[in-house]
Amino acid sequence: MLRTEADEPGWEVDPDDEWGVAVVATVGRQLKLRREAVGMRAGEFGRAVGYGEDLVYKIESGKRIPRQEYLDRADEVLGAGGLLAAMKEDVAKVRYPKKVRDLAQMEARAVEIGVYECNIIAGLLQTPEHARAVIKAAQPPYSLDDVERMVAARLARQSVFDRDPAPSIHFVLEEAPLRRQVGGTMVWRRQLERLLEVGRLHYVTLQVMPTNTEPHPGLDGRIELLKFPDGAAAGRSDGAFNGRPITDPKQLRILELRYGTIRAQALSSRESLAFIEQLLGDT
Repeated sequence: MLRTEADEPGWEVDPDDEWGVAVVATVGRQLKLRREAVGMRAGEFGRAVGYGEDLVYKIESGKRIPRQEYLDRADEVLGAGGLLAAMKEDVAKVRYPKKVRDLAQMEARAVEIGVYECNIIAGLLQTPEHARAVIKAAQPPYSLDDVERMVAARLARQSVFDRDPAPSIHFVLEEAPLRRQVGGTMVWRRQLERLLEVGRLHYVTLQVMPTNTEPHPGLDGRIELLKFPDGAAAGRSDGAFNGRPITDPKQLRILELRYGTIRAQALSSRESLAFIEQLLGDT
């Protein structure tokens, strides 16, 4: 059976993603040139790689994002010597939603990252199983393919922990999401263990905001602050700023004031790790 569009939902190109459109168009053009250079018709090539002719045409015209295995198979069939397969990295990035990719690029440049989350565990801290369970809970539900796409994008952001030198990273998490057994007991326990692993890194500060505390300025929603090597900064916040990126110094000072107040009101790093250990011990 040859694969058709129905077998690959969610692999359309986002027309608002100019970089993504350019990448997919370039890859499609290279695939077509290679196919024509060896004298293969689209239908013949499709049968060789396991895809229907219509889908081959759409990939070559830049209307569909090719899967990595498609590029591997095309490279082999067309004798490209690895040139087609080498494009997998850029194609993989196109699969990430643009706003997530933009955020990941900013986090990758930041020397300081501050995150407050009120309803979920921060994406930078989620295990694959936890992320998958959270994304699957959306209504209306995402397709399984889109779920995996979003999980991959979320996990890709976690490369900030592999940087050398590492950025200074601060997290404040509310108590309630830590107690919610998302994905079942085993997934929940592994998520708590992951929090302890990250929280013990020398460049990470992880704090818990207890439920039984006074109101604080994070009740409107999440906050993220990023500071860059050149002294520039960016932030985003729910509530008054609607989650949009901001760089205006006046607005950034407001976010910094709110985030600083939240950190001061939360448990210390040592108390927070002890709290998470206790949650694990109680199960």
